[in-house]
Amino acid sequence: MNLNKFGVVVQNQINWLAEHYKYVVLHATIVMPNHFHFVLEIDSHLVDSSTKIKSVSQLVGAFKTTSSKEIHSMGFKDFVWHRSFYDHIIKDELSYLRICNYIETNPEKWKEDTFNKPKQ
Repeated sequence: MNLNKFGVVVQNQINWLAEHYKYVVLHATIVMPNHFHFVLEIDSHLVDSSTKIKSVSQLVGAFKTTSSKEIHSMGFKDFVWHRSFYDHIIKDELSYLRICNYIETNPEKWKEDTFNKPKQ
């Protein structure tokens, strides 16, 4: 997937989560033209016990806030994220492998995506 300048911001801010919050581990990520996916692990063993760990909702909120500010500063003033997000707790290795495979192969399915329509 070749990212435009806004897609690069999104990818950078996903990476920022793991850099800024030392307890966040990213396992699989993909930025698509109209959405993104990532597998995010919160590992409290990576920080000391006094570190306040944010919830998934708070982490996604931080990502959306920082990426929106950057995208707005680049001139895309009307950019907004959808209000919510979809999350799923991965309970076993088979589910983890299936989800990571879905993320990694997502670009191959872009031609069939209902939102990938040629501009008239």
